[in-house]
Amino acid sequence: MASSEKSAPPPTETRTPARDGEKLVRALTHRQTTMIGLGSALGTGLFLGSGSAIGAAGPAVIVSYAVGAVLVGVIAVLLGEMSAAHPVQGSFGAVAQRYLGPWAGFLSRWLYWFSAVVVIGTEVVASALYIRWWWPGVPMSAAILAVAAVVLAINVISVKSFGTAEFWLSTIKVVALCAFVLCAALLVFFGLPDTEATGFAHLTDDGGFLPHGASSIWIAMSVVMFAYAGFEVVAIASAEAADPQRTIRTAMRQLAWRLAFFYVLSIVLVTALIPWRNLAAGDGSVEASPFVRVFSDVGVPAAATVTNAVVLIAAMSAANAHLYGASRLLHSLGDDGLAPRATARLSGRGVPAVALASSSAGIAAAALLAFYDVGGLFSIFMSIALFAVLLVWLLILAAYVAFRRHRNANPGEFTGFSVPGGSGLAAVASAGVVAVAATAVKVPDMRRAAGIGLAFTVVLLGCYALTALRRK
Repeated sequence: MASSEKSAPPPTETRTPARDGEKLVRALTHRQTTMIGLGSALGTGLFLGSGSAIGAAGPAVIVSYAVGAVLVGVIAVLLGEMSAAHPVQGSFGAVAQRYLGPWAGFLSRWLYWFSAVVVIGTEVVASALYIRWWWPGVPMSAAILAVAAVVLAINVISVKSFGTAEFWLSTIKVVALCAFVLCAALLVFFGLPDTEATGFAHLTDDGGFLPHGASSIWIAMSVVMFAYAGFEVVAIASAEAADPQRTIRTAMRQLAWRLAFFYVLSIVLVTALIPWRNLAAGDGSVEASPFVRVFSDVGVPAAATVTNAVVLIAAMSAANAHLYGASRLLHSLGDDGLAPRATARLSGRGVPAVALASSSAGIAAAALLAFYDVGGLFSIFMSIALFAVLLVWLLILAAYVAFRRHRNANPGEFTGFSVPGGSGLAAVASAGVVAVAATAVKVPDMRRAAGIGLAFTVVLLGCYALTALRRK
């Protein structure tokens, strides 16, 4: 049966107005936008396992992932309502500027841009490591340049080529995840001719379901929540979606339940199959991946090779999606005069080429850090990225409360869907984000993230004050 999308004509490349006269191309279909969100959120962390989270909470990490899925689902749906009402360039940053003030638009976009740039660098370096797993003799710098060339080429051609490439990259990841779930479920419930079904005994037979106590569920959230980050790219893509209101309304909802399905179900099956202490002791290598172990158990030949190919595609897909999101936010900052004006320029195909090149700085920085093995600086940058995501979520939720208050007072101004009890949900989600940040009390990495992140935020606010003063 043909879907409505297949029967519809191809999207025309209509354009979103920009203040300097240049326009973004509306060429992303509904399916492409949804898969872009999955591409940015489903990175290498899930495929290689979440050993540190499992080590912190044991089997109870399942609850952490479930709570995280609910929290992210609420933020995604609320962000979807705002983005459907305002499908503009700059996305949540532009909305925050409108409802909270220019400082909020400046801060949210720069924080997210920096976070995305860091993630781009780490995903490209991870991709290079996966390539070197097959060919150890390839220099690290050469592998990084090869991956970077592919990611940049996909983004620089046109938004339509980016959407097509990301759709297929994300599709491969989703197919691999579905294959994993089916294989793992087979082992858990039915077993093999020479292997008994494991059942769910591993969830309770080594210290119980809560081996480290109930508080471990909260502590594990410091790792779990960062794994969900990246869904915001769907909102950023609304400025280039062919049918933004329909796309955002359905894409955010589908993204929320799909992330919950993949993360929670995968973690349940993994912890049921393999004793949690073995997972916590994994070194993060391809051989230690739960995917490798499951595929090996069901007799897939060269399981490590198959898994390495999947995680390579996952890393490149995540880098691809984050580079897209970072370049669009930097373009909107340039268009608002909050970044160098050159970043607002678009190529003939509607691609912000200067913003794209600037956003690839994370690739160069990560390559240098990997070349010189500067592990300390690299972890510092990741700490800033983690704190930035949490702060951006808080700004999104605060902007939603102000947006909803204005919408209720002026119902005739808006079309599209409205989330029942949205303001209350935003308050609950804000408390959840603050609770995740509060793990800094117990988790050293989060403590460093909070300290460095707060200092970085103060620097950004100082930059905004100087920018505002220069304008006056």
